[in-house]
Amino acid sequence: MQPKALGTLDYIRSFLAIALFFLILLIVTPIIVVLLLLSLGQLTNFIISFFGPIIGRPVLAAAGIRFRIVNRENIPDRPVVFIINHCSTLDLLVILALGLPQVRFVAKYELQYNPLFFILGHGTGQVFIQRQKTEKAVHRLQKSYNRLQRKQLSILAAPEGSRKHEGVIGPFKKGPFRMAMDLDYPIVPIFVDGAWKLSFGGTLLAKKGDVTAYIHPPIAVSAWSLENLEQHIEEIRNSYLKWAGVDQHS
Repeated sequence: MQPKALGTLDYIRSFLAIALFFLILLIVTPIIVVLLLLSLGQLTNFIISFFGPIIGRPVLAAAGIRFRIVNRENIPDRPVVFIINHCSTLDLLVILALGLPQVRFVAKYELQYNPLFFILGHGTGQVFIQRQKTEKAVHRLQKSYNRLQRKQLSILAAPEGSRKHEGVIGPFKKGPFRMAMDLDYPIVPIFVDGAWKLSFGGTLLAKKGDVTAYIHPPIAVSAWSLENLEQHIEEIRNSYLKWAGVDQHS
């Protein structure tokens, strides 16, 4: 699904939003670094949940995008694996705007090439993986297990792996689901509706409109096995297709 062409006002709003995004990053990065150093990293969870929305929500608003969260009460009071659909550059802002508690993000390795993302990502303990190198990605995720369990942290990942895929919902990779099984964390699906209708390519150029994040009830994985893993993954992906209004029989 391709968005309609941008108008002049869309370009103006988008460029203002991009400028605001990097301005906010320039302002908050030194503040975050100082807080991390002074607290010896003890304020990391507060920093992520507090500063994420401070970065994400104003930028979305500047782009003319109304953002809301539905069913936040579905987040349990324990660590989980959040999964989220991904087909738009706006998803980065949406993830920040969610302000999820005690969470770390699985991010693509290339984001580290931006010095601000490098500082913020490593300073707050995010997990960077090389998606093209499956074995290294799995090893990197597994190395995070002890830290996640010890600090009672949740993790957020996009099972599609990349925003570049055919259709509204792409094929799901096993990584986040294997992680949930290994950690015995429930899976909490987050469905982002609307971003793919507004965003263009690999930039923050976007039309104005509405984006809604629906947080669905947790899914227990205790009874899952490697033998039925693909079946469970397909069931969850079918739910995303249903939420996206995709005809699965066409």
